[in-house]
Amino acid sequence: MSKELEFDFNSGEEDGRLIYTVSQINNEIKNMLEDVYPGIWITGEISNFKLYSSGHMYFNIKDENSQINAVMFQYANNSLNFKPEDGMQVLVYGRISAYPKRGDYQIIVNSMQRQGKGVLSEEFERLKKKLQNEGLFEESAKKPIPEMISKIGVVTSKDGAALHDILEVLNNLEADVEVLIYPVRVQGKEAETEIPQAIEYLNENHKDLDVLLVGRGGGSIEDLWVFNTEPVARAIFVSDIPVISCVGHEIDFTIADFVADLRAPTPSAAAEMAVRGTNSLKVRFNDLKEMLFDNINFVIEKSQAKFETLSASRAFAKPHLIYEDKIAYVDDLGKRAERSLDSVIKFNTEKIDNIMHKLDLVSPLSVLKRGYSICRDSNDKIVKEAAAVKADDTISLKLAKGSLKAKVSGVEKE
Repeated sequence: MSKELEFDFNSGEEDGRLIYTVSQINNEIKNMLEDVYPGIWITGEISNFKLYSSGHMYFNIKDENSQINAVMFQYANNSLNFKPEDGMQVLVYGRISAYPKRGDYQIIVNSMQRQGKGVLSEEFERLKKKLQNEGLFEESAKKPIPEMISKIGVVTSKDGAALHDILEVLNNLEADVEVLIYPVRVQGKEAETEIPQAIEYLNENHKDLDVLLVGRGGGSIEDLWVFNTEPVARAIFVSDIPVISCVGHEIDFTIADFVADLRAPTPSAAAEMAVRGTNSLKVRFNDLKEMLFDNINFVIEKSQAKFETLSASRAFAKPHLIYEDKIAYVDDLGKRAERSLDSVIKFNTEKIDNIMHKLDLVSPLSVLKRGYSICRDSNDKIVKEAAAVKADDTISLKLAKGSLKAKVSGVEKE
């Protein structure tokens, strides 16, 4: 489409030069755009969509290389039969205009048709499905966040709101932790390389870090897109240091959130979640310390009262009365013990004598004393009958006193 344009600026003259105000030039550009593009169809993907309470919709229409601002006023969007959202591919019809106060141009949309999912949404779903099939989202692969945190690593922009929010929360919580900041870009192609490099560097050179906070503040889907890229997702997955993702606002979900060991809805929440266990233990420690002091004071007070009671007792007032009674009691116990011991000795002596007498009655020696003897053969076996030996055998005879060796001259069987 082409059209001859005639410039008719209501400008001032000075020294033969035409001079325009900013408002004049912006208004002229607005008029030219509306004249050239009174009605045009544009296809693209919605991003940075916002619906205000007035009913007006503000968003961008984008493709792979560029974008254009768009507005759809309440009177025009009443006829929509779907809800526009980021990532949606649409075909819009409207007029190109400009907003003179800001000097930017836009399309004022009169109608909108849905054309299916946007390129970014399709890429998001493709990568999500791929990594999910590989097991990168599995709960079993997620590392636990330590309860005691002493050193935190932060991978984010050094100038962004995320870093400010994280440090502010840690300061407000009076968290006794060391914070190591690795500044990176958090959007654009460079960020897709810098963030994985940061995670890898911290894992190799700062193994003492207890946890990594990786993320950025809010923004459009394009602003957050680096956290939907495969290099960032894989760097988070292979990190030996547990990772808490903190990208955008609570409603924003990225691939990094699915891969991370823990997802925080915001950077502020990530800082709080990281030191939650440490703060909880700190509170518990303080409670136990107070309880211990209370118990110590109770024991001291109780012991002091007991000491005062004992100080006023008879034992402290007249101690000699106690040990005099005890000495007499000990002497009495000694006498009773002597009598008991004598009685026990006498009883056991009589018992032993009786047992000895009984043993003596059944003793072989007692029999021998009455003139009997014990006969043994050459194998030292007791001979109980004459048939056990034969003539010329050597036998021994045990007497009450001593023994005899004899040779059998003959055997008389009974």
